[in-house]
Amino acid sequence: MKYSHVFLSLFCIVFFLSCNKAKGKIIFHKSHETSRANAPFSDAVETGDLLFLTGQIGKDHKTGAIVEGGIEVETKQVIKNIQEVLMYHGLSLDHVVKCTVILKDINDFKAFNSVYTTHFTKKPARTTFAAADLAGGASIEIDVIAAK
Repeated sequence: MKYSHVFLSLFCIVFFLSCNKAKGKIIFHKSHETSRANAPFSDAVETGDLLFLTGQIGKDHKTGAIVEGGIEVETKQVIKNIQEVLMYHGLSLDHVVKCTVILKDINDFKAFNSVYTTHFTKKPARTTFAAADLAGGASIEIDVIAAK
């Protein structure tokens, strides 16, 4: 399992670099959220016709806390956070071509998927796996790649 994550990461880097070669420009976008102004990463990185979003957790950016109510509520917040970044760049969930989903507990898969499938109706490619701990005490993190 560990090697498949390494392969996926290497694939994304190679894909990212090949797109950069074709278009010749990389744009590192700052966050539209003031609370993330000093984050040590870009909210989105653009190259060619692709936008790579940083992973989103179920944090309500107004309160600064993970939303309460279980995996379904947290998944909805994650997707809302993704939508806000995409909308800031003139895109929607329909532009998403790849999702990587990390669950704290793989037993949450069915409940997560019941929310996910109502929002990602175009069915982008997806990788889902579980990890022992996620940033900020989150139960889920999703990062996406969107095409313009």
